[in-house]
Amino acid sequence: MRRLCSVFGVLTVGLVAVGCGSSTVTEGNLTVRNCGQEVKFPSPARRMFVNDGNMISMALALGAQDSVVAVSSLQRDAETLRRHYGDSVDKLKQVAPEYPARETVLAQRPDVMVAGWSYGWDEAADLTPDSLRKNGIAAYTLTESCRRHAGEHARGIEAPWDALREDLTNLGAITGHTDRATTLTADLDRRLDAVRHAPRAARTPNVFVFDSASDTVFSSGKFGAPQAILEAAGARNVLDDVADTWTAVSWERVAAADPDAIVFVDYPKQTFEQKVELLRAKPGINRLRAVTEGRFLNLPYALWCSGPLNIDAAEQIRAQLEHWNLLPPSAIRPQSDDTAR
Repeated sequence: MRRLCSVFGVLTVGLVAVGCGSSTVTEGNLTVRNCGQEVKFPSPARRMFVNDGNMISMALALGAQDSVVAVSSLQRDAETLRRHYGDSVDKLKQVAPEYPARETVLAQRPDVMVAGWSYGWDEAADLTPDSLRKNGIAAYTLTESCRRHAGEHARGIEAPWDALREDLTNLGAITGHTDRATTLTADLDRRLDAVRHAPRAARTPNVFVFDSASDTVFSSGKFGAPQAILEAAGARNVLDDVADTWTAVSWERVAAADPDAIVFVDYPKQTFEQKVELLRAKPGINRLRAVTEGRFLNLPYALWCSGPLNIDAAEQIRAQLEHWNLLPPSAIRPQSDDTAR
């Protein structure tokens, strides 16, 4: 894990900024380091295409909605983002309910697209950073989704909170909202410090992240945002030995973990009720302590994938673990209630 950044530079024409996101600006052109490469962007971006609720939340948190020409994959997160960012969500132009086709992106004539691997980038659809650059479109990749090695699909090259700080800083530079990025990261660090220093239990509660399931269960390993969220909240991700961000594991792996609680990623394809029914109907799984005790917490997708709402997830999980007497009482009071019902 690299050292956490705490110093953020102010970007000015012709100067180098030092901080979580390494950036260089020249007249009308910005270079940032993204997924281990130096990538050029217009300065500032005027027509951004943003895919997925967590990256849309970054743009809204930065106050950069006027730079967003179009979005995709917003629908499942609209209510959550509206609760946090108000009616600016309703002013966004959604051009695809899920991941966009390449033609859909090109039709909006963006100068920048913000997406990620398994967050919109897709070789089979010929929608990748390299393919967009051939059309003169700069591509910013969500740092959580950066591939660990060329040609491999395993993701995660930085500790999740570092990845989030880097994205907020870089996107602040790209959109011309560096001051707002500095404010956001300072608030993140303040709240993160508070939840990390809340009293801990003698035995750390084990928690399983349940995204969706069929023959296997889709969850998150040690490089995903849920790992950092659970650690901050005072819990342990039972998949903290899996070197990936989001990944599938066997039902046997879930059974062996016997978690104290299960936290769910809420989105339409598989409802919370369907997931709980599946757990309670599956032999062996229905005897796990989290299932027999009914220790379930359902939070929206946008709180789980790398973005500024991750700290809200950490606060809310902390409060719920205290309610279940899995952690001692603390002074943590969540700033929001995003429990998906």
